[in-house]
Amino acid sequence: MNSELLIKNGHVIDPANGIDKKCDVLIVDEKIAAVGEIEKSAQKVIDAAGKLVTPGLIDIHVHFREPGDEEEETIASGSAAAVAAGFTSVVCMPNTNPPIENETDVEYVHRKARQARKTHVYVMGAITKQRAGVELAEMGFMAEAGAVGFTDDGNGVQDPSVMLRALKYVAMFDVVTAQHCQDDSFAGNGVMNAGYYSTILGLPGADTLAEEAMLWRDVQLVKKTNVRYHAQHISTAGSVELIRAAKKDSLPITCEVTPHHLLLTEECCAEYDTNYKVNPPLRSAKDIEALKQAIAEGLVDALVSDHAPHLQSEKELEFLAAPFGIASLECALGLYVKVLLEPGILNWPALIRLMTEKPAKIIGVDKGTLGVGRQGDVTIIDPDAEYKIDVKKFRSKSRNCPYHGWTVKGRVEKTIVGGEIRFSAGD
Repeated sequence: MNSELLIKNGHVIDPANGIDKKCDVLIVDEKIAAVGEIEKSAQKVIDAAGKLVTPGLIDIHVHFREPGDEEEETIASGSAAAVAAGFTSVVCMPNTNPPIENETDVEYVHRKARQARKTHVYVMGAITKQRAGVELAEMGFMAEAGAVGFTDDGNGVQDPSVMLRALKYVAMFDVVTAQHCQDDSFAGNGVMNAGYYSTILGLPGADTLAEEAMLWRDVQLVKKTNVRYHAQHISTAGSVELIRAAKKDSLPITCEVTPHHLLLTEECCAEYDTNYKVNPPLRSAKDIEALKQAIAEGLVDALVSDHAPHLQSEKELEFLAAPFGIASLECALGLYVKVLLEPGILNWPALIRLMTEKPAKIIGVDKGTLGVGRQGDVTIIDPDAEYKIDVKKFRSKSRNCPYHGWTVKGRVEKTIVGGEIRFSAGD
């Protein structure tokens, strides 16, 4: 007998198919069967009146810490956090311990994700062994095992000849190469943005050139190879200009932005609160405005969380010693509503496009749309529901989040993965 799920009376937003209206969605046997006015009954019916019905949200930049640091996050706990946040697909970064650098590592993450039965978990493998930037990792085998891309995230590939070799090699597998743009000769031992505030706080600063110099270098490498390239978590006005020029030249370059680089400035570090210690660091108000303008112009291709969970005991260390990162997966949608929708920088269809269709294209997966025949991944959102971010209620194992107590809008009501309800608000 067929399994059927009918979502009635919702406002469907599917940018990939140009849908932005009130209609119904029918899922049969894990696939989208129809979108429109549907009169037939179904085994299970969800009344989505007053709610937005969108393709399942996609976050192409998360850290689930397994293998190696399961006390911070596991694939199971991260997956539970993801569906609670409306994400039906996520991409794990390879900076685990040990790094994800061969086909066995990729298969391990996939197996753990299947056991968790929450969200689709994809993997980016490491570009180089041990993410050391010297010897290429087994990218061919990882691609065969299902890796959707490669990055040494947390580290930038310092040697341009190694990066050039990686781009040429990855071209054989038609997957994306992503870069944590950081030239260590400019970043040094910086723990926050270099400038006035790092000076008065007595903290070593990382110059914006650290990001921009590597991004500029990689743009030249892409010009030579014409290989798909993705700039991770860009954070500076200079990076925006480089992306703008690259897109004007029709280079196959995409980029992403995080909530913290749109909402928080370097001034937040004034109290030495390590929840504001991130990499790349929080920048200036000028950089934030440049990023917002880039999003408004359509230069940014994906909105990500860069969910980076850490133990409280680690984040309680002094600023110099504490790890970089914010656990933000479960509040990402509300934060983007706050910083992009409420000021009118984007509308709902544009926001959903940057969290569904466009990230799916970056990693080359058949997701991000409610097209008939596609997998039944759906997120139902109450756009008007206000709620306070409460880290005590996170499904994530970690609580290193500076947004505790913030009031945001846009609550996820249900997350449906393959036609099965994997999260329902209030359960």
